[in-house]
Amino acid sequence: MIGYTTVGTNDIEKAAAFYDELLALLGAKRSWDMERFKLWGTAPDKPSFSIALPYDGNDASVGNGVMIALVAPDRETVDAIYAKAIELGATCEGEPGPRGGEDSPFYAGYFRDLDGNKLNAFHMQAS
Repeated sequence: MIGYTTVGTNDIEKAAAFYDELLALLGAKRSWDMERFKLWGTAPDKPSFSIALPYDGNDASVGNGVMIALVAPDRETVDAIYAKAIELGATCEGEPGPRGGEDSPFYAGYFRDLDGNKLNAFHMQAS
């Protein structure tokens, strides 16, 4: 149902370098590389992630309550994505771990990118 998501940035080249490394951990590659818009994906028929300089020319700002969740194939990949994000300059919004109790099937790590956009990487254990 979702084709792609976009977060705003005020420094598209710095943000692109951040997401090149981070999204590579999920097998995503940059498939669109325009001056004001860049997009990563794993396949043309799968949801993609993009960054953009705001069309209206104003500064990008963070939407309160908005978060992008990146699905990971396992808990180890959640840990790797979170660690890479922090290494690349992201800030912690919640270290990786189970949410909803130690026996919860939902495992996630939360962070804010270089522009303050909130993301998480998560894995839902099969029941």
